[in-house]
Amino acid sequence: MTGTRPTSLKELRESGWQSKSVKHELRDNYLAALQSSEPLFPGIVGYDDTVVPEISIAVLAGHDMLFLGEKGQAKSRLMRALVRFLDEYVPYLDLPGCPVHEDPFNPLTRAAKEYVANTPEDQIRIAWWHRTDRYAERLAPGTKFADVIGEIDPAKLAAGTSMAAEDALHFGLIPRMHRGIFAMNEIPELDELIQVGLFNILEERDVQIRGYPIQFDLDVLILFSANPSTFNRSGKVIPQLKDRIGSLIQTHYPRERALGIEIMEQEARPDASGVFVPYFMKEIIEQISVSARKSKYVDHASGVSARFSIANYRTMVASARHRGVRLGESPAVPRISDLGHLPTSSLGKLELDLMGSHQMGEKQVLEAIIADAIRTVFEEYVEAHGLEEIADVFSKGVKIEVGDMLPSAEYAKRLKRVPKAWEKAFEVNAGASDAVRASCVEFVLAGLYASDRISRATRHGRMTYET
Repeated sequence: MTGTRPTSLKELRESGWQSKSVKHELRDNYLAALQSSEPLFPGIVGYDDTVVPEISIAVLAGHDMLFLGEKGQAKSRLMRALVRFLDEYVPYLDLPGCPVHEDPFNPLTRAAKEYVANTPEDQIRIAWWHRTDRYAERLAPGTKFADVIGEIDPAKLAAGTSMAAEDALHFGLIPRMHRGIFAMNEIPELDELIQVGLFNILEERDVQIRGYPIQFDLDVLILFSANPSTFNRSGKVIPQLKDRIGSLIQTHYPRERALGIEIMEQEARPDASGVFVPYFMKEIIEQISVSARKSKYVDHASGVSARFSIANYRTMVASARHRGVRLGESPAVPRISDLGHLPTSSLGKLELDLMGSHQMGEKQVLEAIIADAIRTVFEEYVEAHGLEEIADVFSKGVKIEVGDMLPSAEYAKRLKRVPKAWEKAFEVNAGASDAVRASCVEFVLAGLYASDRISRATRHGRMTYET
């Protein structure tokens, strides 16, 4: 509604406002967004042809939804984004002490019905509920029945309220989100008793607390999220609840590395002042996540979150910035040696496959994944022709030491005996600055090492490449 919003039931009725269910409201606004061709989920990358069409069908069908996917696939963000398709404001009865935001034309609780029946319409106060407040979510572990559905309130009983009266009840989040959206994250971790209460709400839209039958016609969109490995495990989610969820939306990791880089840059949002990141370094950071998802040493059921790339990207940029400040280099340019700091942002984010990793520790697995990522990107950038000639120079006893704190200008001096490496660096990125050249040189050297053409020794942040 535009202009001054009504403040009484009489004014609301005269304004022509019409009551809608939350799913009807969502559908109408979603259809309007589709017709206007505006972006449906701004900031969500890589789902335009896969996930978004399925959400569209589910919204138009009026379904409650389950977002099923591994960690870091934007499940929670998608659920929260549905709020933008609600009306900006909806009216409710301004009744002190009322546990829900009552539809003025269709009151739910006994107190609200009596208020509307016994009060002149011009004296019935109306307030307005913004759409951002019409969304609530809960993480399943530790959730109690009283949290999401309700319980008898002992304080009200002590005050003299009869246990048989509706006033004795304390409502949980779902009844309180009447006319809104409620989301339950990680549903397989939910206690079975609560799951029973949920499927009753999904099917009948009524609430039962301690045997007190409340015939509420609850108006709420319920969303769920889960990881496939736990959702599909027998006994974790009761069949009756699965049967009552209208649509299952399957999420996924970026299908292309470029999309992963776009997400990484969007979410990392590092302070770009004084730092230039060559595109091949961005590719390596994202490829590390891609390689981890394919690694036989990593538990595929757990997945590798997009937060893995984001945290690693920030660490790499921070290492380059640290060097730039210490050595007075501007812009600072990330190098392969900066990846030596990735364990600080990576360890703890990978869950190892105990059968595949055997005696390998998490740090060893990470090193193997980083090497695989460098090799993959390196082979895309540099043709095989000419690499053997570089490796042959190293076989004659040449050693080159590099590191994250080595001044960029030193690289040209150290590569005088390996001019072919310098030329290959320019094939990667023909940058004019010493810092860009240093980054490209390290990429070539690391690529030669990753493809088993030369060897490398690492000590205290310094890398020595030799035969």
